[in-house]
Amino acid sequence: MKNLRRLSSSLLMLLAILFVATSCSDDDDTNTDIPSDEMSNVTVRLVDAPGDYEKVNVDIQDVLINRTDDDESGWESIGEINAGVYDLLELTGGASVILAENEIPAGEIEQLRLVLGDNNTVVVDGEELPLDTPSAEQSGLKIKFDDVELDGGYSYEIILDFDAEKSVVEAGESGKYILKPVINASTEVNSGRIAGAVVPTDYQVLASVVTEEQDTITTYTDDSGIFVLNGVPAGTYEVVLTPDEASGYAEVTVPDVAVENGEVADIGSIELEAVTGGSITGTVINADTTVTASVIVDDEVVSADTNADGAFTLEGVPAGTYILTLTPAEGSAFGEMSIEAVEVVDGEATAVGDITLQ
Repeated sequence: MKNLRRLSSSLLMLLAILFVATSCSDDDDTNTDIPSDEMSNVTVRLVDAPGDYEKVNVDIQDVLINRTDDDESGWESIGEINAGVYDLLELTGGASVILAENEIPAGEIEQLRLVLGDNNTVVVDGEELPLDTPSAEQSGLKIKFDDVELDGGYSYEIILDFDAEKSVVEAGESGKYILKPVINASTEVNSGRIAGAVVPTDYQVLASVVTEEQDTITTYTDDSGIFVLNGVPAGTYEVVLTPDEASGYAEVTVPDVAVENGEVADIGSIELEAVTGGSITGTVINADTTVTASVIVDDEVVSADTNADGAFTLEGVPAGTYILTLTPAEGSAFGEMSIEAVEVVDGEATAVGDITLQ
């Protein structure tokens, strides 16, 4: 797998704005196809090395890219960007701004051209002064890339460190200032993929994981039962496979799936099982911690934890009448609670509604 390489200082300026214009959200692919291997997800963060000014405002308007080495043809706008004026000096002390968060076609980028607007200024001693742009940059400063390639199906994060001190040059005794951007760019792949298959294949299945930031990444199986979850941050996950309700198959959870950046975690083929019994659903509305819902079935415990919204579902509970026990996580200010006479019917969901713990 090729990663975007760390760029030399000769590439500093323009890589930054290439990715200003290319953006991607975290993968939330809910169409019926496997997520495309032809797209890359890119998040771009702008930070600043401090400069001896009160403000350094840079007007970012457009970016042209070229996937060939032809200087005259092949140029095209990279698409919608977060165009506007950015005060670089607001981005110190760990602060950053997301310039772009989107998808772009995977593959190599040979050249790009940055287009700046006219509203570039610097504030010195309380006075806002124009930042002149050299004539060579007014139509777009061009740069060539070597071995800069994005792999499809992965997420990348680009950190752009705009050196305000070096980017603003005072023009002798004239009192004028010139903008000559210097940007240190670093990048890394920051995600992996989870792949697998589901059998039987006669119904569509939703595959999903929840990240530490509580973002849900989803995709559906294709006609062959195959699925690929793209853009999954490194970590360990539970993969939840949820068949269509009409299928008669039960939801499956695959635990402890380890994802590494730039790698594919293959969980193999998962066989679905027919739903037996019914289910119990409910929502704990006032607890600020995880609550475990459980019932006793033939001396065995059937349990499920609440999700981020406090909801829970106990699947595969045989028909019968049960005592539902709700147990908050250790250290919670709430006590355990029981709901008696919860009746479960084969093939149906028993809703106990909203629950308030005491």
